[in-house]
Amino acid sequence: MSVIAVVNRKGGSGKSTLATHFAAVFANAGATVALGDIDRQQSTRVWLRHRKESGELARILGWNVDAKTFVREPVGIEHVVVDTPGGLTGLDLARVVMYADAVVMPVSNSLFDRTSAADCLAELRTMPRVQSGRCRVAAVGMRLDPHTEAMERVRVWAAEHKLALIGALPQSGAYVRSAERGLTLFDVPQTQVQDELSHWKSLLQWLRPFLQPPANADPAGVARAPVPVAAAPAVPVVDQPKPETLSRGPRAAGSVLTQAPAPQRSDPPASASRLLDAVPRFLQRKP
Repeated sequence: MSVIAVVNRKGGSGKSTLATHFAAVFANAGATVALGDIDRQQSTRVWLRHRKESGELARILGWNVDAKTFVREPVGIEHVVVDTPGGLTGLDLARVVMYADAVVMPVSNSLFDRTSAADCLAELRTMPRVQSGRCRVAAVGMRLDPHTEAMERVRVWAAEHKLALIGALPQSGAYVRSAERGLTLFDVPQTQVQDELSHWKSLLQWLRPFLQPPANADPAGVARAPVPVAAAPAVPVVDQPKPETLSRGPRAAGSVLTQAPAPQRSDPPASASRLLDAVPRFLQRKP
């Protein structure tokens, strides 16, 4: 199972937009996905209700979680995406990092956004899982047009902080229109959002190592609903790492999106009170 947390202390930075789109990428690849929201506004929970009303779409489960008490994820989940609140710091931030495989920080071009992101990054780098490389940290430029002074300023900022900038997404009404129906760019006809999808190419490449063969894959291990990848050139990135795979098993032949499945787990039954008191097995990761 992979866990990706979208983190930025500043409100309105685009965390919910990134979180819902990451979840849709995994779901449309045929994987089982849980979308957790520890923001008091519960934006993604509202989005999930609209998604359910929109009809037959790749299913994304809601996950009841808060910053202080992480309960066991729904049974059979392959990927978890967590949307976090603004102002996340201290023990609350440490709890998120404790079980995350990656933290993605949306960053816009303003002094306030960059300063807030830099402070959060400095705190993240004090945590053992980040220092050891078990939890990767990367940034995504939000509301940034390529080949502009604003985009260059964010590139320089990321380089100065030795932070991987894995992509940049320009401002577009397509995000607002799709969110109104509980959708993402990956849930509508690609011809309607071709320009917007072109900016997702580098982000999809970064997400690929986190994907695992879903339960409904064919015998060759290729998902029936592949992740759409636009053909247009991606926005240049700074110091983009090559994420380590989450499983050491061999990849299925001919598959570029999936890798060997993780072994099945068998959790012992426990009462509701014991589950709340005990530390779930998927949280017991080495620092």
